[in-house]
Amino acid sequence: MVSVFFSKIAQFWFLFIPVIAMSLVILASNELVNHPINDWLTWGAFSYPLSFLVTDITNRLFNAQAARRVVYIGFSLGVVLSLIIDTRIAIASGSAFLIAQLLDIYVFNKLRSLAWWKAPLASSVIGSAIDTALFFTIAFIYSDLPWITWAMGDFSAKLFMAASLLPIFRILVNYYPTSLKIAKV
Repeated sequence: MVSVFFSKIAQFWFLFIPVIAMSLVILASNELVNHPINDWLTWGAFSYPLSFLVTDITNRLFNAQAARRVVYIGFSLGVVLSLIIDTRIAIASGSAFLIAQLLDIYVFNKLRSLAWWKAPLASSVIGSAIDTALFFTIAFIYSDLPWITWAMGDFSAKLFMAASLLPIFRILVNYYPTSLKIAKV
């Protein structure tokens, strides 16, 4: 009984940083999407891809179950906090995020045995496509805002970010302490 209790505490602490990171990325992205750079791009396109980085690192270091746990908890915190910013954005973000992140985990897991860069790149590109299509449609379909061009521009930026974050993924996975990689989460 005591070992189960300490096991749950250990699981919480191993995933604490990814959960907080995920929540902050969602919150920041939901605020930044309200700040267009131009008619083709919002600032959220540069922060949101960090959520795929968090998910993919958690998936690689631990497993798909741990990554799903980070998504569910981080999603819940991020969306609840985002309700303060804009309810419409929070609902669109929550819907798109959950589907895109779970798809990212599924694709990553299927490709995990390939070259180190293929799983994070493919899963991020596919997840970003789904997220972008769902988010911009749900959030802005009935508005007069240039949401279609924002979606196209944001997706292009997300592709750029997915490729740019690969070296960071590689470094963080390679230099993560081995003693922590074997922890059960």
